[in-house]
Amino acid sequence: MIRWALLDSVQAPGDGEHLRLLQRDTEFSIRAGNQELMNSRVFGSEQALAELACSRIAQRPTARVLIGGLGMGYTLAAALGALNADAQVVVAELVPAVVMWNRGLIGHLANHPLNDTRVQIRELDVAKILRKETRAYDAILLDVDNGPEGLTRKENDWLYELNGLNAAHAALRPGGVLAVWSAGYDPAFTQRLVKVGFDAEEKRVRARGAAGGARHIIWMATRRD
Repeated sequence: MIRWALLDSVQAPGDGEHLRLLQRDTEFSIRAGNQELMNSRVFGSEQALAELACSRIAQRPTARVLIGGLGMGYTLAAALGALNADAQVVVAELVPAVVMWNRGLIGHLANHPLNDTRVQIRELDVAKILRKETRAYDAILLDVDNGPEGLTRKENDWLYELNGLNAAHAALRPGGVLAVWSAGYDPAFTQRLVKVGFDAEEKRVRARGAAGGARHIIWMATRRD
């Protein structure tokens, strides 16, 4: 049996745990402590996050999209595939090592989306962007810390609370879309989306896309104007 090999390990900023990048044959895994955050065999729902959101805004002139969390690049690649040539995608990734991994060790997994000229990488917490920018994006995609029930950083809870959702609402252009990935369902989160001014719906998608797997949740929240 092929064992996992440790390729790199870094301390996440703030109170975050150690992140480890591991490889077993052609399979890659990113883990925080003993919790697996991402696996190169399971990315169908990450692609669906981008496809569902970008399909709603792709035809807007010079569409602008913000992605919170780079992961293994699958969400970014799917967004680029759904958007026109004049679009711009801003990716906020808190951990510089994750960007480095995507430029090197695991870049091939999603066909090197960071090389696309439409992409701008910002190595910072996506919350800092949401706090500062107003009516700047047509879509915001959040795949941060396993969704509303976070695992690795207490600071990430802000994104899914009323203050964070109000900031996301303000950062969207009229009729813009907030798409949120989660490992599980959270009815209270749906209620918060509605409270801050979104029309919200939950989509259940398979972890491995057409290949099946566990069901994950994607909230599609459209800004009411």
